[in-house]
Amino acid sequence: MDVASDLRRETALALESMGVKIEYSHHEVAPSQHEIDMRYNDALSMADSAMTFRLTAKEIAMKHGVYATFMPKPLFGQNGSGMHVHHPCLKGKENAFFDSNDKYQLSQVAKGYIAGILNDAREISSVVAQWVNSYKRLVPGYEAPVYISWARRNRSTLVRVPMYKPGKANATRIEVRFPDPACNPYLAFAVMLAAGLKGIEENYPLPEPIEEDIFELSAEERHKKGIVSLPGSLR
Repeated sequence: MDVASDLRRETALALESMGVKIEYSHHEVAPSQHEIDMRYNDALSMADSAMTFRLTAKEIAMKHGVYATFMPKPLFGQNGSGMHVHHPCLKGKENAFFDSNDKYQLSQVAKGYIAGILNDAREISSVVAQWVNSYKRLVPGYEAPVYISWARRNRSTLVRVPMYKPGKANATRIEVRFPDPACNPYLAFAVMLAAGLKGIEENYPLPEPIEEDIFELSAEERHKKGIVSLPGSLR
């Protein structure tokens, strides 16, 4: 039995009582690692919710005699903790990221936005992964994104675009996987939005997706495909 089920449930209910809507909660890959997913909202409200979330989780854990940490890599040799941020883009009631005529069902707006984030990813990492410990998570072999690329099915990429399901055009979004839960969410959301909007405004071209497991590619193969890596340390 998962001994932390009650902790997760109590945390989720406490957040709901404060107006933070929760969609899912489950145990994750590493020992004592948990995920609670918040329902999307505007960027400022989500940053507020992320701060409320951290404080609430810590308080409820303390009440039960355990400690909740949001360190990106609390345990050596185990998967670290990320804060995957989903970016939708609505224009009125329409999803500005969706285009039914595109082979990936992505509009030019979506492609520019993704390209903007990929283009500035190395610089952005100093904000979304702002601690020395952040770079202990961003290493090959632990499901954390190390290489700057995008894909639909591939979870080793930095940006993932969940597959389109017929009739679910409004669910079209991108998932940015390199922020970690110890970052300042106000700054993290702001720099990602700024990079994405710059990509739209300057019409950055989007490279083809990389669907192979990038960790399995040799350095030469990565070089041929133009795949660069994130910084290896805060310095």
